[in-house]
Amino acid sequence: MSSLSEPVKTLKQPRDVQVAQVGSNTLVLRSRTWERLKFEIEYARQKGTTANSYLIQAQETALIDPPGESFTDLFLDELQLHQYYQRLSYIIISHVNPNRVATLKRLLELAPYATVVCSKPGAIALQSLLSEESASATSAHADEAVELGIQYAADRTLKLRIVRDGDRLDLGDGHDLQFFFVPTPRLPDALITYDPATQILFTDKLFGAHICGEAVFDEHWRDLQDDRRYYFDCIHAAQATQVEAAINKLGSAKAKIYAPSHGPIVRHSLSRLTLDYQQWCAEQQDQDFSVALLYASAYGNTATMAQAIAQGIRSAGAAVQAINCEFADPAEIERAIATCDGFVIGSPTLGGHAPVQIQTALGVILSTAAQTKVAGVFGSYGWSGEAVDILESKLQDAGYRLGFETLRVKFKPTEAVLQQCEAAGNEFVFALKKARKVATPRQFIAEAQTDRTGQAVGRVTGSLCVVTAKKGNQNLAVLTSWVSQASFTPPGITIAIAQYGNAEFLANPGEHFVLNILKEGSPLRRHFLRSFLPTEDPFATLATEPSETGCLILTEALSYLECTVQTRMECGDHWLIYATVNNGRVFDLAGVTAVNHRKSGNQY
Repeated sequence: MSSLSEPVKTLKQPRDVQVAQVGSNTLVLRSRTWERLKFEIEYARQKGTTANSYLIQAQETALIDPPGESFTDLFLDELQLHQYYQRLSYIIISHVNPNRVATLKRLLELAPYATVVCSKPGAIALQSLLSEESASATSAHADEAVELGIQYAADRTLKLRIVRDGDRLDLGDGHDLQFFFVPTPRLPDALITYDPATQILFTDKLFGAHICGEAVFDEHWRDLQDDRRYYFDCIHAAQATQVEAAINKLGSAKAKIYAPSHGPIVRHSLSRLTLDYQQWCAEQQDQDFSVALLYASAYGNTATMAQAIAQGIRSAGAAVQAINCEFADPAEIERAIATCDGFVIGSPTLGGHAPVQIQTALGVILSTAAQTKVAGVFGSYGWSGEAVDILESKLQDAGYRLGFETLRVKFKPTEAVLQQCEAAGNEFVFALKKARKVATPRQFIAEAQTDRTGQAVGRVTGSLCVVTAKKGNQNLAVLTSWVSQASFTPPGITIAIAQYGNAEFLANPGEHFVLNILKEGSPLRRHFLRSFLPTEDPFATLATEPSETGCLILTEALSYLECTVQTRMECGDHWLIYATVNNGRVFDLAGVTAVNHRKSGNQY
């Protein structure tokens, strides 16, 4: 027996599989972890995640999306415990990746008679992953190749059924599944399944969130808003056009429940989340700057870099169209290049060269892209990395200006490298803005005819400032230009802060903060425009000193004000904070205040 004087140990919550009924004859098996599963940016909020698999037990039984190899043993143990695998007729794979295939191989040992169902691009990926040495496929229906047998071991053949958009699979008892093919650059094989018997739409990557908890459904959906938006920004924002098209197509399903692959099942906020996705997609397409992000990825490393760069571009206020050149034709690439303000191209190195698809994309760029467009180059490699050097030299020789220093990564990018990629995305948007200042004003004239109100509001300027505050032992910072003096006696100011992601920021009267007014030309603006990981200290490389209330003062700023919150009110999509000024100081009497000049009042 332990004594009361012994230190309390924090027990790590173990991974498990939570089983619950979500509809008639339909179970969810939620493989759960409360830890950060991976180091990709999409997991950076560090709230754990769930890998949701679904089991429909009708006259025939179908399993939708077995989890990745992190959960293989736990998941298969749960299936064996309930003997679910004994009647398993179909295994539906919404999208194929190596992690799922690792579990699939083990699952087929328990249910070798099951047929795997996926899209045609998924079948190609599956055959590649399963048949590394002795690949052979035989068609049971040679005219359409609907059912295939893939030999993936000396004594094993996978039964495979390829489904197309609109195809159906009748499991009996009204569970006549309908398939929607909704490819995106990130998921070219994406398949979504609808069950009319339960009106459940199995959405895979759509409508999810990386958060782990006990709640199976989204009863407390308002608490999920920030996590859902962050997930969208990481997974879907770079392919907003395709995501919006998918949502419009899925509207015909008349779903009452969304069953995603990660996070709570969506039942209570289905309409709201659908509208949110449509709005977020529209926001991406309405940005002043657009970037075409072209890439190919042999082992997923270049794709991971592309996601981080895209996140940096979005956080700096530009839209991104991500195109996986392995699944895009030259016409699509040409359209993206023609409509973008700048382009970034990434490539692995295969045999000392870029893949054929990247060589094709480069040819499209060199023959069609105006030299006024800003360019960027990145890539990962195993040994020599010639492809990245070739891309860089070709673009520079053609007269394109690079928006960031070329990124070269050997093997898998680390978390530090992904932060560099995100910072490069930020830097690229600044290069676009700089390039536009010296461009002809034709675009401004066209916009003036279509958005006169937004342009007029955009002429309201504000001092560029960094608000620093303290929450427990954590130092917080928000970059803003929506600041104004509000009173003389006592001296007071108002600050408008976006509600998204800032629900708890300066929410209560009596809280303290420091308003750091930036100097024109200061690098602090660029520093605070980038996104920081939850574990990252945004002040680590900056010169600071504590105020009397403990909030940090940026000594490289032009001046600062120590303030106390008096009240906060909701104003549309922003919080308006009124605070009184307790103390202040000017660091540089000759300096000029940095001002944020905007072209439109519809964004920062």
